Amino acid sequence: MRVLVVTNAYPSASNVSLGTFVKDQVESVRALGIDVEVLYIDRAGQGSKAYRGLEPVLRSAVDGAKPDLVHVTYGGVLADIVARKLSDLPLVVSFCGNDLLGEGDATLPRRLIGRYSVVCSHRAARRARGIIVKSSVLEAALPGSIDRGRVSIIPSGVDLDTFQPADTAVSRAEVGWAAERKHVLFTNATNRTEKRFGLAQAAVERARVDGLDIELHVLDGVPRERVPLWLNASDSILLTSTHEGSPNVVKEALACDVAVVSTDVGDVRERIDGIGGCYLADATPADLAEKLRLALAGGRVRSRAAVAELSLPRTAERIRDVYAAVLDRSG
Repeated sequence: MRVLVVTNAYPSASNVSLGTFVKDQVESVRALGIDVEVLYIDRAGQGSKAYRGLEPVLRSAVDGAKPDLVHVTYGGVLADIVARKLSDLPLVVSFCGNDLLGEGDATLPRRLIGRYSVVCSHRAARRARGIIVKSSVLEAALPGSIDRGRVSIIPSGVDLDTFQPADTAVSRAEVGWAAERKHVLFTNATNRTEKRFGLAQAAVERARVDGLDIELHVLDGVPRERVPLWLNASDSILLTSTHEGSPNVVKEALACDVAVVSTDVGDVRERIDGIGGCYLADATPADLAEKLRLALAGGRVRSRAAVAELSLPRTAERIRDVYAAVLDRSG
């Protein structure tokens, strides 16, 4: 089986942390013996110009890889272009979050861009012979006319060899955090309005007023290889987003036995279900602070077993099954 993966999120020399989950997926699928070629479209570096004159680039990649199918790993404009320009090949599209959910309460220009991206995603979904979404929230965001028999819910896999529990005190000493204090990790970029960093700050400040010696850290710009260290140095991660698809960092934290406090977004409810010490909270400083208090009082959680089914090899097998089903339907 030969697959051409077309993506606008993939690690590069200029941005080593972009799309690491796509790279992990590609490598795990290759490990199953599938021939995968990657065409990276530098949307992050070139902006919308990256999509101009894309058809010859796509055709050249197809001529070189001679794929049995094409897999676009993010929806929006890129998926729409690929679906139209490579209509002669079976297409799989993975939708990850904002490509189906939009930009929420971002600035007006960002909301308009987000709405157009959703329109493009819907068009691509109608043309795709296989659809992968990261959570049931994203499946519900697909057009009602889409045959759900073509849709598979497959969260991004977790590298369980990289993300595993480590001694908290040792990890904390290595990152230089105070040993006697409680440490909470905000796991998103602070400049993305839908992540609501201000709400996270307000929640931590409320917890301090309530008597907790607590410090908030931001996991932004941290080299990928140090992310497990930061997670293991933390007492809890904190998500305050308005919406998510299937946040990878939640699964990575659980793989490290680190508590999760989050608003009820994406598949977080499903991921932490039944895990003592992890909590969903209302999007208010008071409730987030209360859930942090409970999480920090409990220490490390026992959550690694809950994400075993999301290992990279298991996820790769499920993706391979989608490919096989698409090729079977394509006859």
